[in-house]
Amino acid sequence: MTREEKSRVIEDLTAQLASSNVVYLADISGLDAETTSNLRRACFKAGIQLNVVKNTLLEKAMEASEFEYGELPSVLKGNTSIMIAESGNAPAKLIKEFRKKSDKPILKGAFIHQAVFIGDNQLDALIALKSKEEVIGEIIGLLQSPAKNVVSALKSGGSTIAGLVKTLSER
Repeated sequence: MTREEKSRVIEDLTAQLASSNVVYLADISGLDAETTSNLRRACFKAGIQLNVVKNTLLEKAMEASEFEYGELPSVLKGNTSIMIAESGNAPAKLIKEFRKKSDKPILKGAFIHQAVFIGDNQLDALIALKSKEEVIGEIIGLLQSPAKNVVSALKSGGSTIAGLVKTLSER
């Protein structure tokens, strides 16, 4: 690989890192061709971009990026694949699901919205992360529950003041 090609790959990786707040690093070495193909298909269906990268080029792209990756470059040893997604927990769920059939991929680390997770033992914590949409849905549900209580109280009392007073006194 020439210097120009390396610099072009570093620029591409830097652009990918800048455009995403969710980056997972995994080890998929030792997977046969069919299993790797199945992993790539599963990533495509889940909206996850999977690429095998050279560690030194990824490390240089991380240094050139505007984000602070903390200890994440320290896990760049051996075979490294980068998984880029929109949802913070989608790659973790995919890895967990894929491990039911195989012992790989192994999570090396993850960068999710300025938070750095190092090691395969963080997989369950990453699965438990909620996406932005899930958190917004929970907040809306919590905000709607008092209004639903008032509406149901009004309906149960037959829309009369006596029914409303009776319902409120019971509570």
